[in-house]
Amino acid sequence: MATLSFEYFPPATAEARQSALRTVARLAGHRPDFVSVTYGAGGSDRHRTRQMVFDTVSWHTASRHRCPVMPHLTGIGHTRAEVAALLADYVAVGVSHILVLAGDPRPGEFDVGDGDFRYATDLLSFVREEGDRLGVDFTIAVAAFPEVHPRSPDRVTDRRHLADKLSMSDLGITQFFFDADHHRRMVDELADLGCTTPVFPGVIPVTNPASVARFAAMNGTEVPADLWNRLESVDGAERLRIACDEAASLADELLADEVPGIHLYTLNVPEAAEGVLSRLGPGRFGTTRNPPDPFSRQAIRGRGSCSPGGSAGSSPALNR
Repeated sequence: MATLSFEYFPPATAEARQSALRTVARLAGHRPDFVSVTYGAGGSDRHRTRQMVFDTVSWHTASRHRCPVMPHLTGIGHTRAEVAALLADYVAVGVSHILVLAGDPRPGEFDVGDGDFRYATDLLSFVREEGDRLGVDFTIAVAAFPEVHPRSPDRVTDRRHLADKLSMSDLGITQFFFDADHHRRMVDELADLGCTTPVFPGVIPVTNPASVARFAAMNGTEVPADLWNRLESVDGAERLRIACDEAASLADELLADEVPGIHLYTLNVPEAAEGVLSRLGPGRFGTTRNPPDPFSRQAIRGRGSCSPGGSAGSSPALNR
């Protein structure tokens, strides 16, 4: 049965921090298999991410529902010493799941070559090394772009690089998209390269069209003009209704394809995530959790594999 996970972003103020924790507590009632916490461009949210991870781990530890917390970790603009220190902090509070990203530079401050990690695969290898040093078998996720990474030279190269990343990791999580065919095509292309590592589709209820459009432009994601026109012509409860209807429809289509799970981008809006789940109805997701961890490396290894070899080549992964 498919898994369920949520993404949160680190709050910028004390008031927002309390609101974010209320969101974590509220959505924990839906028993996610894991939750992730984002990381800003060039590591701009590094300290807020760290605090949000600690807060989320603390809340789940104190509650009856425990699930892995997966911090996003980016390489651009970071040294090996900085990443090692952050990983040690995470391990100290029980974190053993990491979403590895090359990351994006902050405008005018970094280019893709700054820091000790140029590619996602560089950072991934270092996380594995640090895991060995710390005695932790990290479960590592990487990002996938169903509509092709915006800095990819072409589709074939993109898929080969993605297969390379997946061969070194345990699972992939996609950027959000709005057409299930994008995910189907990506999975088929990876399978043609001998890669069946599970890739979990990301689904977003568009509660803030302006913000989501900005993210979409960065990710190379096509936004449906008709949907945006409908969303921008209303607000409040009606916008929330449309956002939940559309996201639930996409998730329903993906679940019919037997995807391994749904990763909901919450934008820290619990009403949106709950609206999607209520429309999908009960029994759509597994109800495991608590030991054994369904997202341990041992559990995920049985779901698929990726050995690109000659098919995918050995080129370094693109900056993502």
